[in-house]
Amino acid sequence: MLLRLDTADSRPLHEQVAGAIRRAIADGECGPGDRLPPARDLSRALGVNANTVLRGLRALRDEGVLEFRRGRGVTVAEGADQRSELLDRARQLVADAARQGYSKNDLIELIRGLS
Repeated sequence: MLLRLDTADSRPLHEQVAGAIRRAIADGECGPGDRLPPARDLSRALGVNANTVLRGLRALRDEGVLEFRRGRGVTVAEGADQRSELLDRARQLVADAARQGYSKNDLIELIRGLS
């Protein structure tokens, strides 16, 4: 899995790490059940602190994209490829709405009105 961070990106590094992993999953570089490299290896490859990588991995675990298993390391969760893509699209929608002056609550109300 080849991950890269954008040095021009203003987002916190742990969010960039999580985004890079999400993209790798969405692009099919790794799929459900695949094991990720250890955090130390990822931190060396990305040129960031291991704690930064761990913070990004924990965020993905909390989203249901990754699973942490004792003795098995960190693996991609079942359905993570679809979930990751959906999360990216939702984040883009929130960002687009904010640019147009809508708050998250406004967006929620718009979505509720669709059903």
